[in-house]
Order: sequence, then C-alpha cells, then structure tokens
Amino acid sequence: MKTESIFESKQEEKREVILVAVMEKGADSADREASFDELERLAETAGATVYARMVQEKESPDPRTYIGSGKVQELAELCKNGGISMVIFDCELSPSQIKNLENDLGDVQVIDRSMLILDIFALHATSGEGKLQVELAQLKYTVPRLTGHGTELSRLGGGIGTRGPGESKLETDRRHVKRRMDALEEALEELAKNRAVQRNSRDRSGIFKVAIAGYTNAGKSTLLNYLTDAGILAEDKLFATLDPTTRKFELPSGEEILLTDTVGFIRNLPHHLIRAFRSTLDEVCYADAILVVVDASDPESMAQLDVTRSLIDELGASDKSVLFVYNKCDRGFASHPTTPTHQNVYISAKTGEGTEELVKRLEELATAGKKEYTFAFPADKLGLINTLYRDANVLDTEYTENGAIVKAVCDSKTAGQLARFIKAE
Repeated sequence: MKTESIFESKQEEKREVILVAVMEKGADSADREASFDELERLAETAGATVYARMVQEKESPDPRTYIGSGKVQELAELCKNGGISMVIFDCELSPSQIKNLENDLGDVQVIDRSMLILDIFALHATSGEGKLQVELAQLKYTVPRLTGHGTELSRLGGGIGTRGPGESKLETDRRHVKRRMDALEEALEELAKNRAVQRNSRDRSGIFKVAIAGYTNAGKSTLLNYLTDAGILAEDKLFATLDPTTRKFELPSGEEILLTDTVGFIRNLPHHLIRAFRSTLDEVCYADAILVVVDASDPESMAQLDVTRSLIDELGASDKSVLFVYNKCDRGFASHPTTPTHQNVYISAKTGEGTEELVKRLEELATAGKKEYTFAFPADKLGLINTLYRDANVLDTEYTENGAIVKAVCDSKTAGQLARFIKAE
C-alpha cells in the first residue's frame, strides 16, 4: 500500500522537525556539528525542514530518555510552541527510550537516525530485491519499537519509518508480521542465489570487474552515467540511488570491463543495515578493483573517506586494488588528499575533466599481470579461439590453410590453459 509522506501537508508545505543529539563532555564539537549537518541533509532528503537543533552535553546518554528529564521538558515546550509533531535523534534509540520519550512529549513522533535512513532507502529502492531488503529491514527494526503504541499502530500513518512495509502490514498482529518476515527472507535467499549465479558467470567470463564505492552523494552515479550512458538517477541528495547498477565499458584497447555503482556509505551506518544490504554491498567484495569516489569539494571529505575505508575493511574487501577518484574538482578542493599520490585521480564527472586520465588508469588496472601472446591453432582446434574471445582481449585473427594464428592479451591462467598452442617468440 502506498503511503503519503507525513512531512507534507495538504498545502504541500514541508513538515518541520527538531533534531536532537547528545554530546559527551570534552567531545569534538566540530564532529558533532558535521554529524548534525548530515542528519539535516538526511531529513531534507526525506522531505522535511529543520525547525531547530537541540544538543545535550552529558557524560553519557540517559538510559530512560537518552537526553534526561530536564531536557525532555525543554524539548516538549519547544515542540508545543512551534507546533512540531516529529523529533529526530542523531543516534540509535532503544524501544523503551522511544516509548518513554513519546509518553513524555505527548503527541510527538520520535524516530532515530536508523529509521530515517530506512525511510530514505524505501523512497529510493527501485528493484524488486531492493524493495524486499528495505521492507525486511524496516520490519525487523520498527516492530520492536512499536511496543509503546499498543494496538494503535495506525497512528504512524505514512512517512519516515513506515515507508516500505506500509500501514496495512503494521496494523496486523505480530504473528502475521513474523510470517511476512519469513517470506521476505526466503525470497531474498532465492534472489541471493540468482545473484551468485550471475557473479559466477562473470567470473567464468574472465572480464575485469570494478566496483564504484564511496560516501553517499560523492558522485558515483554521475561518474557511471558519464562513462557508460547508464541513465541512472543522479541527484544532489543523500542515497539518491540504492540499487546497484552494472554496465560494460570498453577501454581504448578494445577490452571490455564491468563497472558497478554501489549504495553509498555514510557515517554511523548501523550494522543491521549493513547486514540487510549485504548481498548488494558484496559487489565490492567480488570486484577485482575498487574506485573509491571522494567529493573533493566537501570540507568533510577526509572524514568521509575514513568512513568509506572502514566499511570496505568491514566488508572484507581491503585486499582489492584501489584507485581514489577525487570528484567535483571543478568546485575546488576543500581539504588536501591524504591518500597515496600514485593512487589518486582528479576529475569532474559532471564536466568530464580528468576522465581521460581515469580511463587510462582503469586500463592499467585491467591489464596488470597480462601480456600479449600469439597462438597457433590447428584446424581441428579452432573451437578453442572462443576461449580467447571469452577470457582475453583478441587483437588479431588470421586464418590459414592449416588453422589460425591469433594474437591476444590474456592473463597467466588463460595462457596456461592454452600453453601448447603458444608460438615461441
């Protein structure tokens, strides 16, 4: 069932929200502001405008309400005076904290960072698998946090934290929800098997695979569109695209490689979301190389790069060949790159500036460990030429009375399989 965003009134005015966070005493205020700025962009992506920000400085979060009773009263007054009916916390709240906060605040909906991200995922998932992943993740995360609402689950209506599963599903009993979750998991397992078959087919083809990874809104989709005319959505929003897109790209040498755009990373991405989208994120693990795209114009670019590196490590892909692509250079550099110079490329995916150097570096990655061979196939073995067309880059084929002479660039594995046909230089 399609739901209407709770952020939009009948007059199509965006709904106002209050952002709340706790900062430990002595913590870096710049980091807190950066996280707050990001939370505000997430809220805007979901369709809200920020009415106010509230920060509580404490030694540690309050176990009952996260911000403490005094701050809750202050927040309640702020909501009442501003006519605010939604508060977003820059953290992950427990079910009991949400229940206590909503009881104390009155008719105000409380959501946390994870619920906000899930809502945006629900907005932007377009593939069948993406929608199933979002629905399952929302049900697993949201249902335990509805304990304070009793049977009045429909009070949520639509919008943040409820897109995806839909209001009608949340109104059913928990046993039905459990059955729905089981069915979703079965469907995703089947899709994961199909994805594995596709990956195995790519592996057998020998084609070089490159994953485009990086922080959300760094320009990954724009880059794939520029190189391949992929035609995927590319907007100046967080998580504008969620589903992975793979396209072939022909290098100047004539060799084809696969480029895959992946879901963007973000700071404080909850582990349960990483698990939920594991099959999608695994595109990074199965790639031969990774293009880490960085928004060079963002003052937080180096902190965002640290998040990207950490998540790549967490996915188990830290052993891959990496090329750091500093994008949006037409806007200037906000901070000095800290990555190895020989691994850096500077581009603008919007204007095309620097992409020739990027393509050159992609070719170097794709051809590393490969060399040119000349194969002499007798007439009764001409069928083996298909192996070269499948697993190598064929440069020239000359048919003779006795068979065929083929020049091709291939790796040691393919050369070893056809070693008896290699002509001595």
